Amino acid sequence: MNQSAEEICKRYARTVMDIPILSSEEEYICAKDWREKQSKKALDRLVSSHLRLVMKVAQGYRGYGLPISELVAEGNVGILQATKNFDPEKGVKFSTYSTWWIRASMQEYVLKSWSLVKMGTTSAQRKLFFSLRKLKRTLDAEDNSSYLTNEKIQTIADKLEVKPEEVVDMHNRFAGKDSSLNAPMSSASESESEWIEWVSDDSESHETLILEKDEYTRKNELFEEALLKLSDREKYIIAERRLKDKPKTLEDIAQELGLSRERVRQLEVLAFDKLKKAVKSLSYEQNIHF
Repeated sequence: MNQSAEEICKRYARTVMDIPILSSEEEYICAKDWREKQSKKALDRLVSSHLRLVMKVAQGYRGYGLPISELVAEGNVGILQATKNFDPEKGVKFSTYSTWWIRASMQEYVLKSWSLVKMGTTSAQRKLFFSLRKLKRTLDAEDNSSYLTNEKIQTIADKLEVKPEEVVDMHNRFAGKDSSLNAPMSSASESESEWIEWVSDDSESHETLILEKDEYTRKNELFEEALLKLSDREKYIIAERRLKDKPKTLEDIAQELGLSRERVRQLEVLAFDKLKKAVKSLSYEQNIHF
């Protein structure tokens, strides 16, 4: 990055950090005015107060050889996409909701820049790309060696649910064998065209990207988190009545807990309703669709 570009980034960062953070009440009012009245002023306040979040998320993708300014630009697109669907009545902070959209935009840009659009289409391949180096560093620390042994390859492949040859191929790309890493993606006019298409793209493409990323694992983790909202007795009843291949009868559980059959039925209904509400709340917060 030349000096002038670096100074521009520094000035931008200082400007962003000077923007006051909205209080919970101010955020709610801005989000509500934008959603119900399409107030541009409210939208500007909501977005500008969260630009520092974009910069924070961008720091996590600096290791992919891309200018921080480009990552921030993509993240800004993501935060604008988030405003299209954000509902302040759900009780979720905008920072929590928008983080998924910011990351989605940045990840898509990183994949495109590394010429991995065609290769990195599945959730497993995306996970391999964004997790390989961190996992390898952990394994390297265990044996004090940076050499990618066959044992490490197999361990990584098992953990990320990909083929060993895919691990080797991705490692080689990170090692610099992907000649297109630093190559310009397109001419100036083509970049401008792609930028316009990206900004005006509908939200489904971003939402699809998010859902593709470890969807099965994320849903299971969300369900486990929702179960924590239940008491031990409620979890037991739900597990025995709803989650087992051969569920127990109400009578069986009633005898085990020393309750009447009707009371167990009532507890099951209440627990299941509580679980559904927890799943709904968490799925909205984490932008996961069941």
